[in-house]
Amino acid sequence: MQLHRAELFHRRAFLRNGAVGAASLLFGARSTAAFAPSVNSARIAITLDLEMARNFPRWEDTEWDYQKGNLTPEVKRYAVDVGKRVKERGGIVHYFVVGQVLEQGDVSWLKGLAEEGHSIGNHTYDHIYLLARDVASLQYRFARSPWLTRGRPVSELIRDNVEMTNEALKNRLGVNSAGFRTPGGFADGLNGREDLQQMLIDLGFHWVSSKYPAHAGIADLHRTGERPSPDALAAIIVAQKEAQPFVYPTGLVEIPMSPISDIVAFRTGRWKLEHFMEATRQSLESVIAKGQVFDFLAHPSCLGVVDPGFKTIDMICDVVNQAGDRAKIVSLDAIAEGVEKRS
Repeated sequence: MQLHRAELFHRRAFLRNGAVGAASLLFGARSTAAFAPSVNSARIAITLDLEMARNFPRWEDTEWDYQKGNLTPEVKRYAVDVGKRVKERGGIVHYFVVGQVLEQGDVSWLKGLAEEGHSIGNHTYDHIYLLARDVASLQYRFARSPWLTRGRPVSELIRDNVEMTNEALKNRLGVNSAGFRTPGGFADGLNGREDLQQMLIDLGFHWVSSKYPAHAGIADLHRTGERPSPDALAAIIVAQKEAQPFVYPTGLVEIPMSPISDIVAFRTGRWKLEHFMEATRQSLESVIAKGQVFDFLAHPSCLGVVDPGFKTIDMICDVVNQAGDRAKIVSLDAIAEGVEKRS
């Protein structure tokens, strides 16, 4: 007997919940245990969030907060070129697209990425804040133009924003959303927000990327333009332990974003490219040595400005290739599948 995909998913989720529920008795209701790889092979993901970023290409740029999906030709070209470079090295890129992007007249570049085998995930339609409690904090666009919400409750607006992006991806690209990433990362992920976890499950997702671990020495990042201290770099490496996949009590898999992101480095710290590459390389080498997961997070609208020569992307590919069978560049789907099997 063949099961409908949604029915099959919920049956798998039920089985996962039994195992995770038993574990929660040991670790506590909010605790979630990270899953170590079953083999000593690191899984490296290169993920790009397709949105416009405030302060890039000019520091005074702020209008992008209201036009997150209005990708410029330069941003789209950089995203495509990253995909080509990584694929030539035997890897895959996982893109997360803001649904507004799919309103643009030409989305052939994005369709081409999907046809090349890269993954395209959901990043909400308007780049909304999933933990918002009121309309004003949902997104800059809604704060400036509250009539767009038509007086609907925040929970309904959040669900619609996610669901609408699923529909846009299917309509314009002919693809299903490859996972979900929250705009912004949360130090505690979606712990304590079973309502949001269940919403994502109901919308067909079995994994989410929402956690961005806090790390000691964050104040050091605010030393404008200075080289990060050894303590700050060490703290970023230590934080990789908190960036490992785990399963929420609902059965939803979490794949955290690995620090440090390009936005934190180049907006918060105003680092130089060499500093960002140094932190990324050290984190990669640490993760590979432990056979862990590394989810590199960047934005073409930011990285394309500070690293037009793709030095960071090439460096990641070099480090992984030099590791041989101890590391591989994969999609977040592949990482989530491994977690589900082990759970």
